[in-house]
Amino acid sequence: MRLNELRDNIGATKNRLRVGRGVGSGKGKTAGRGVKGQKSRSGVSINGFEGGQMPIYMRLPKRGFNKPNRKSWTELSVINLQKAIESGKIKSGIKYDEASLVSTGVIRRIKSGVRLIGSGKLSEAVDLAISGVTPGALKSIEDAKGSISIVDSSTKYRAKGVKAEKSDKLSKSDKKKNVKVLKEKSEKIAKNTPSKAKDEPAANKTTAKKAAEKKTTAKKAAEKKTSAKKAPAKKAPAKKAPAKKAAVKKTSAKKAPAKKAPAKKAPAKKAAVKKD
Repeated sequence: MRLNELRDNIGATKNRLRVGRGVGSGKGKTAGRGVKGQKSRSGVSINGFEGGQMPIYMRLPKRGFNKPNRKSWTELSVINLQKAIESGKIKSGIKYDEASLVSTGVIRRIKSGVRLIGSGKLSEAVDLAISGVTPGALKSIEDAKGSISIVDSSTKYRAKGVKAEKSDKLSKSDKKKNVKVLKEKSEKIAKNTPSKAKDEPAANKTTAKKAAEKKTTAKKAAEKKTSAKKAPAKKAPAKKAPAKKAAVKKTSAKKAPAKKAPAKKAPAKKAAVKKD
């Protein structure tokens, strides 16, 4: 069979019913919703509504809570462990931790940890390092002369008599102890090395003073050499020629006498008045 020949089984899928497409289909006029009413309208949500009375989900009492940091475990049964031994995924003489159980295909994922549960007979001795084990599963492993160790010591799902391996994570008390030890060591180091810290600035100051003295002596020697080489240069007095000023001749501006024309007055003529 090829990919393009894959088909669903007969009756596994159905075509979507197209409603409101004619009376002959049986779902034409009202589209299977009935006549009028709240349920025939769109945008209505009446699930859980009981006509105004106290709904059932509010009448029933509530108990408990959802733990926000709860742990979910991957459970491995003894029967599935025996199947893994038979298939060759797990072999005796090798210690398997949670990551190796995933890589070999015994379990799919680790989640918060792996727990061995159930009871039964194992054909081979198995060495496991997981997060938890039940008493029945522990007995079946001991009967097969195997061993089991708990990785996380804080887990509640540890059978009696099973010792937990020391994890790399430090507890709060251990962290506080480490901090105190580090503080004490740093204080001891600070007490043992105060003289060196004081001597270093004094030594630096003396070396700086010596370097400054050397620089001043070098400057003085350079000044003496330059004064011996340079002779005083004599300058000849510069003769200044008397500057001759050119006589500026002022031309006398001759003003022409303005002639005024005599104004002529016309004799006024009087009109003779006629008497009747």
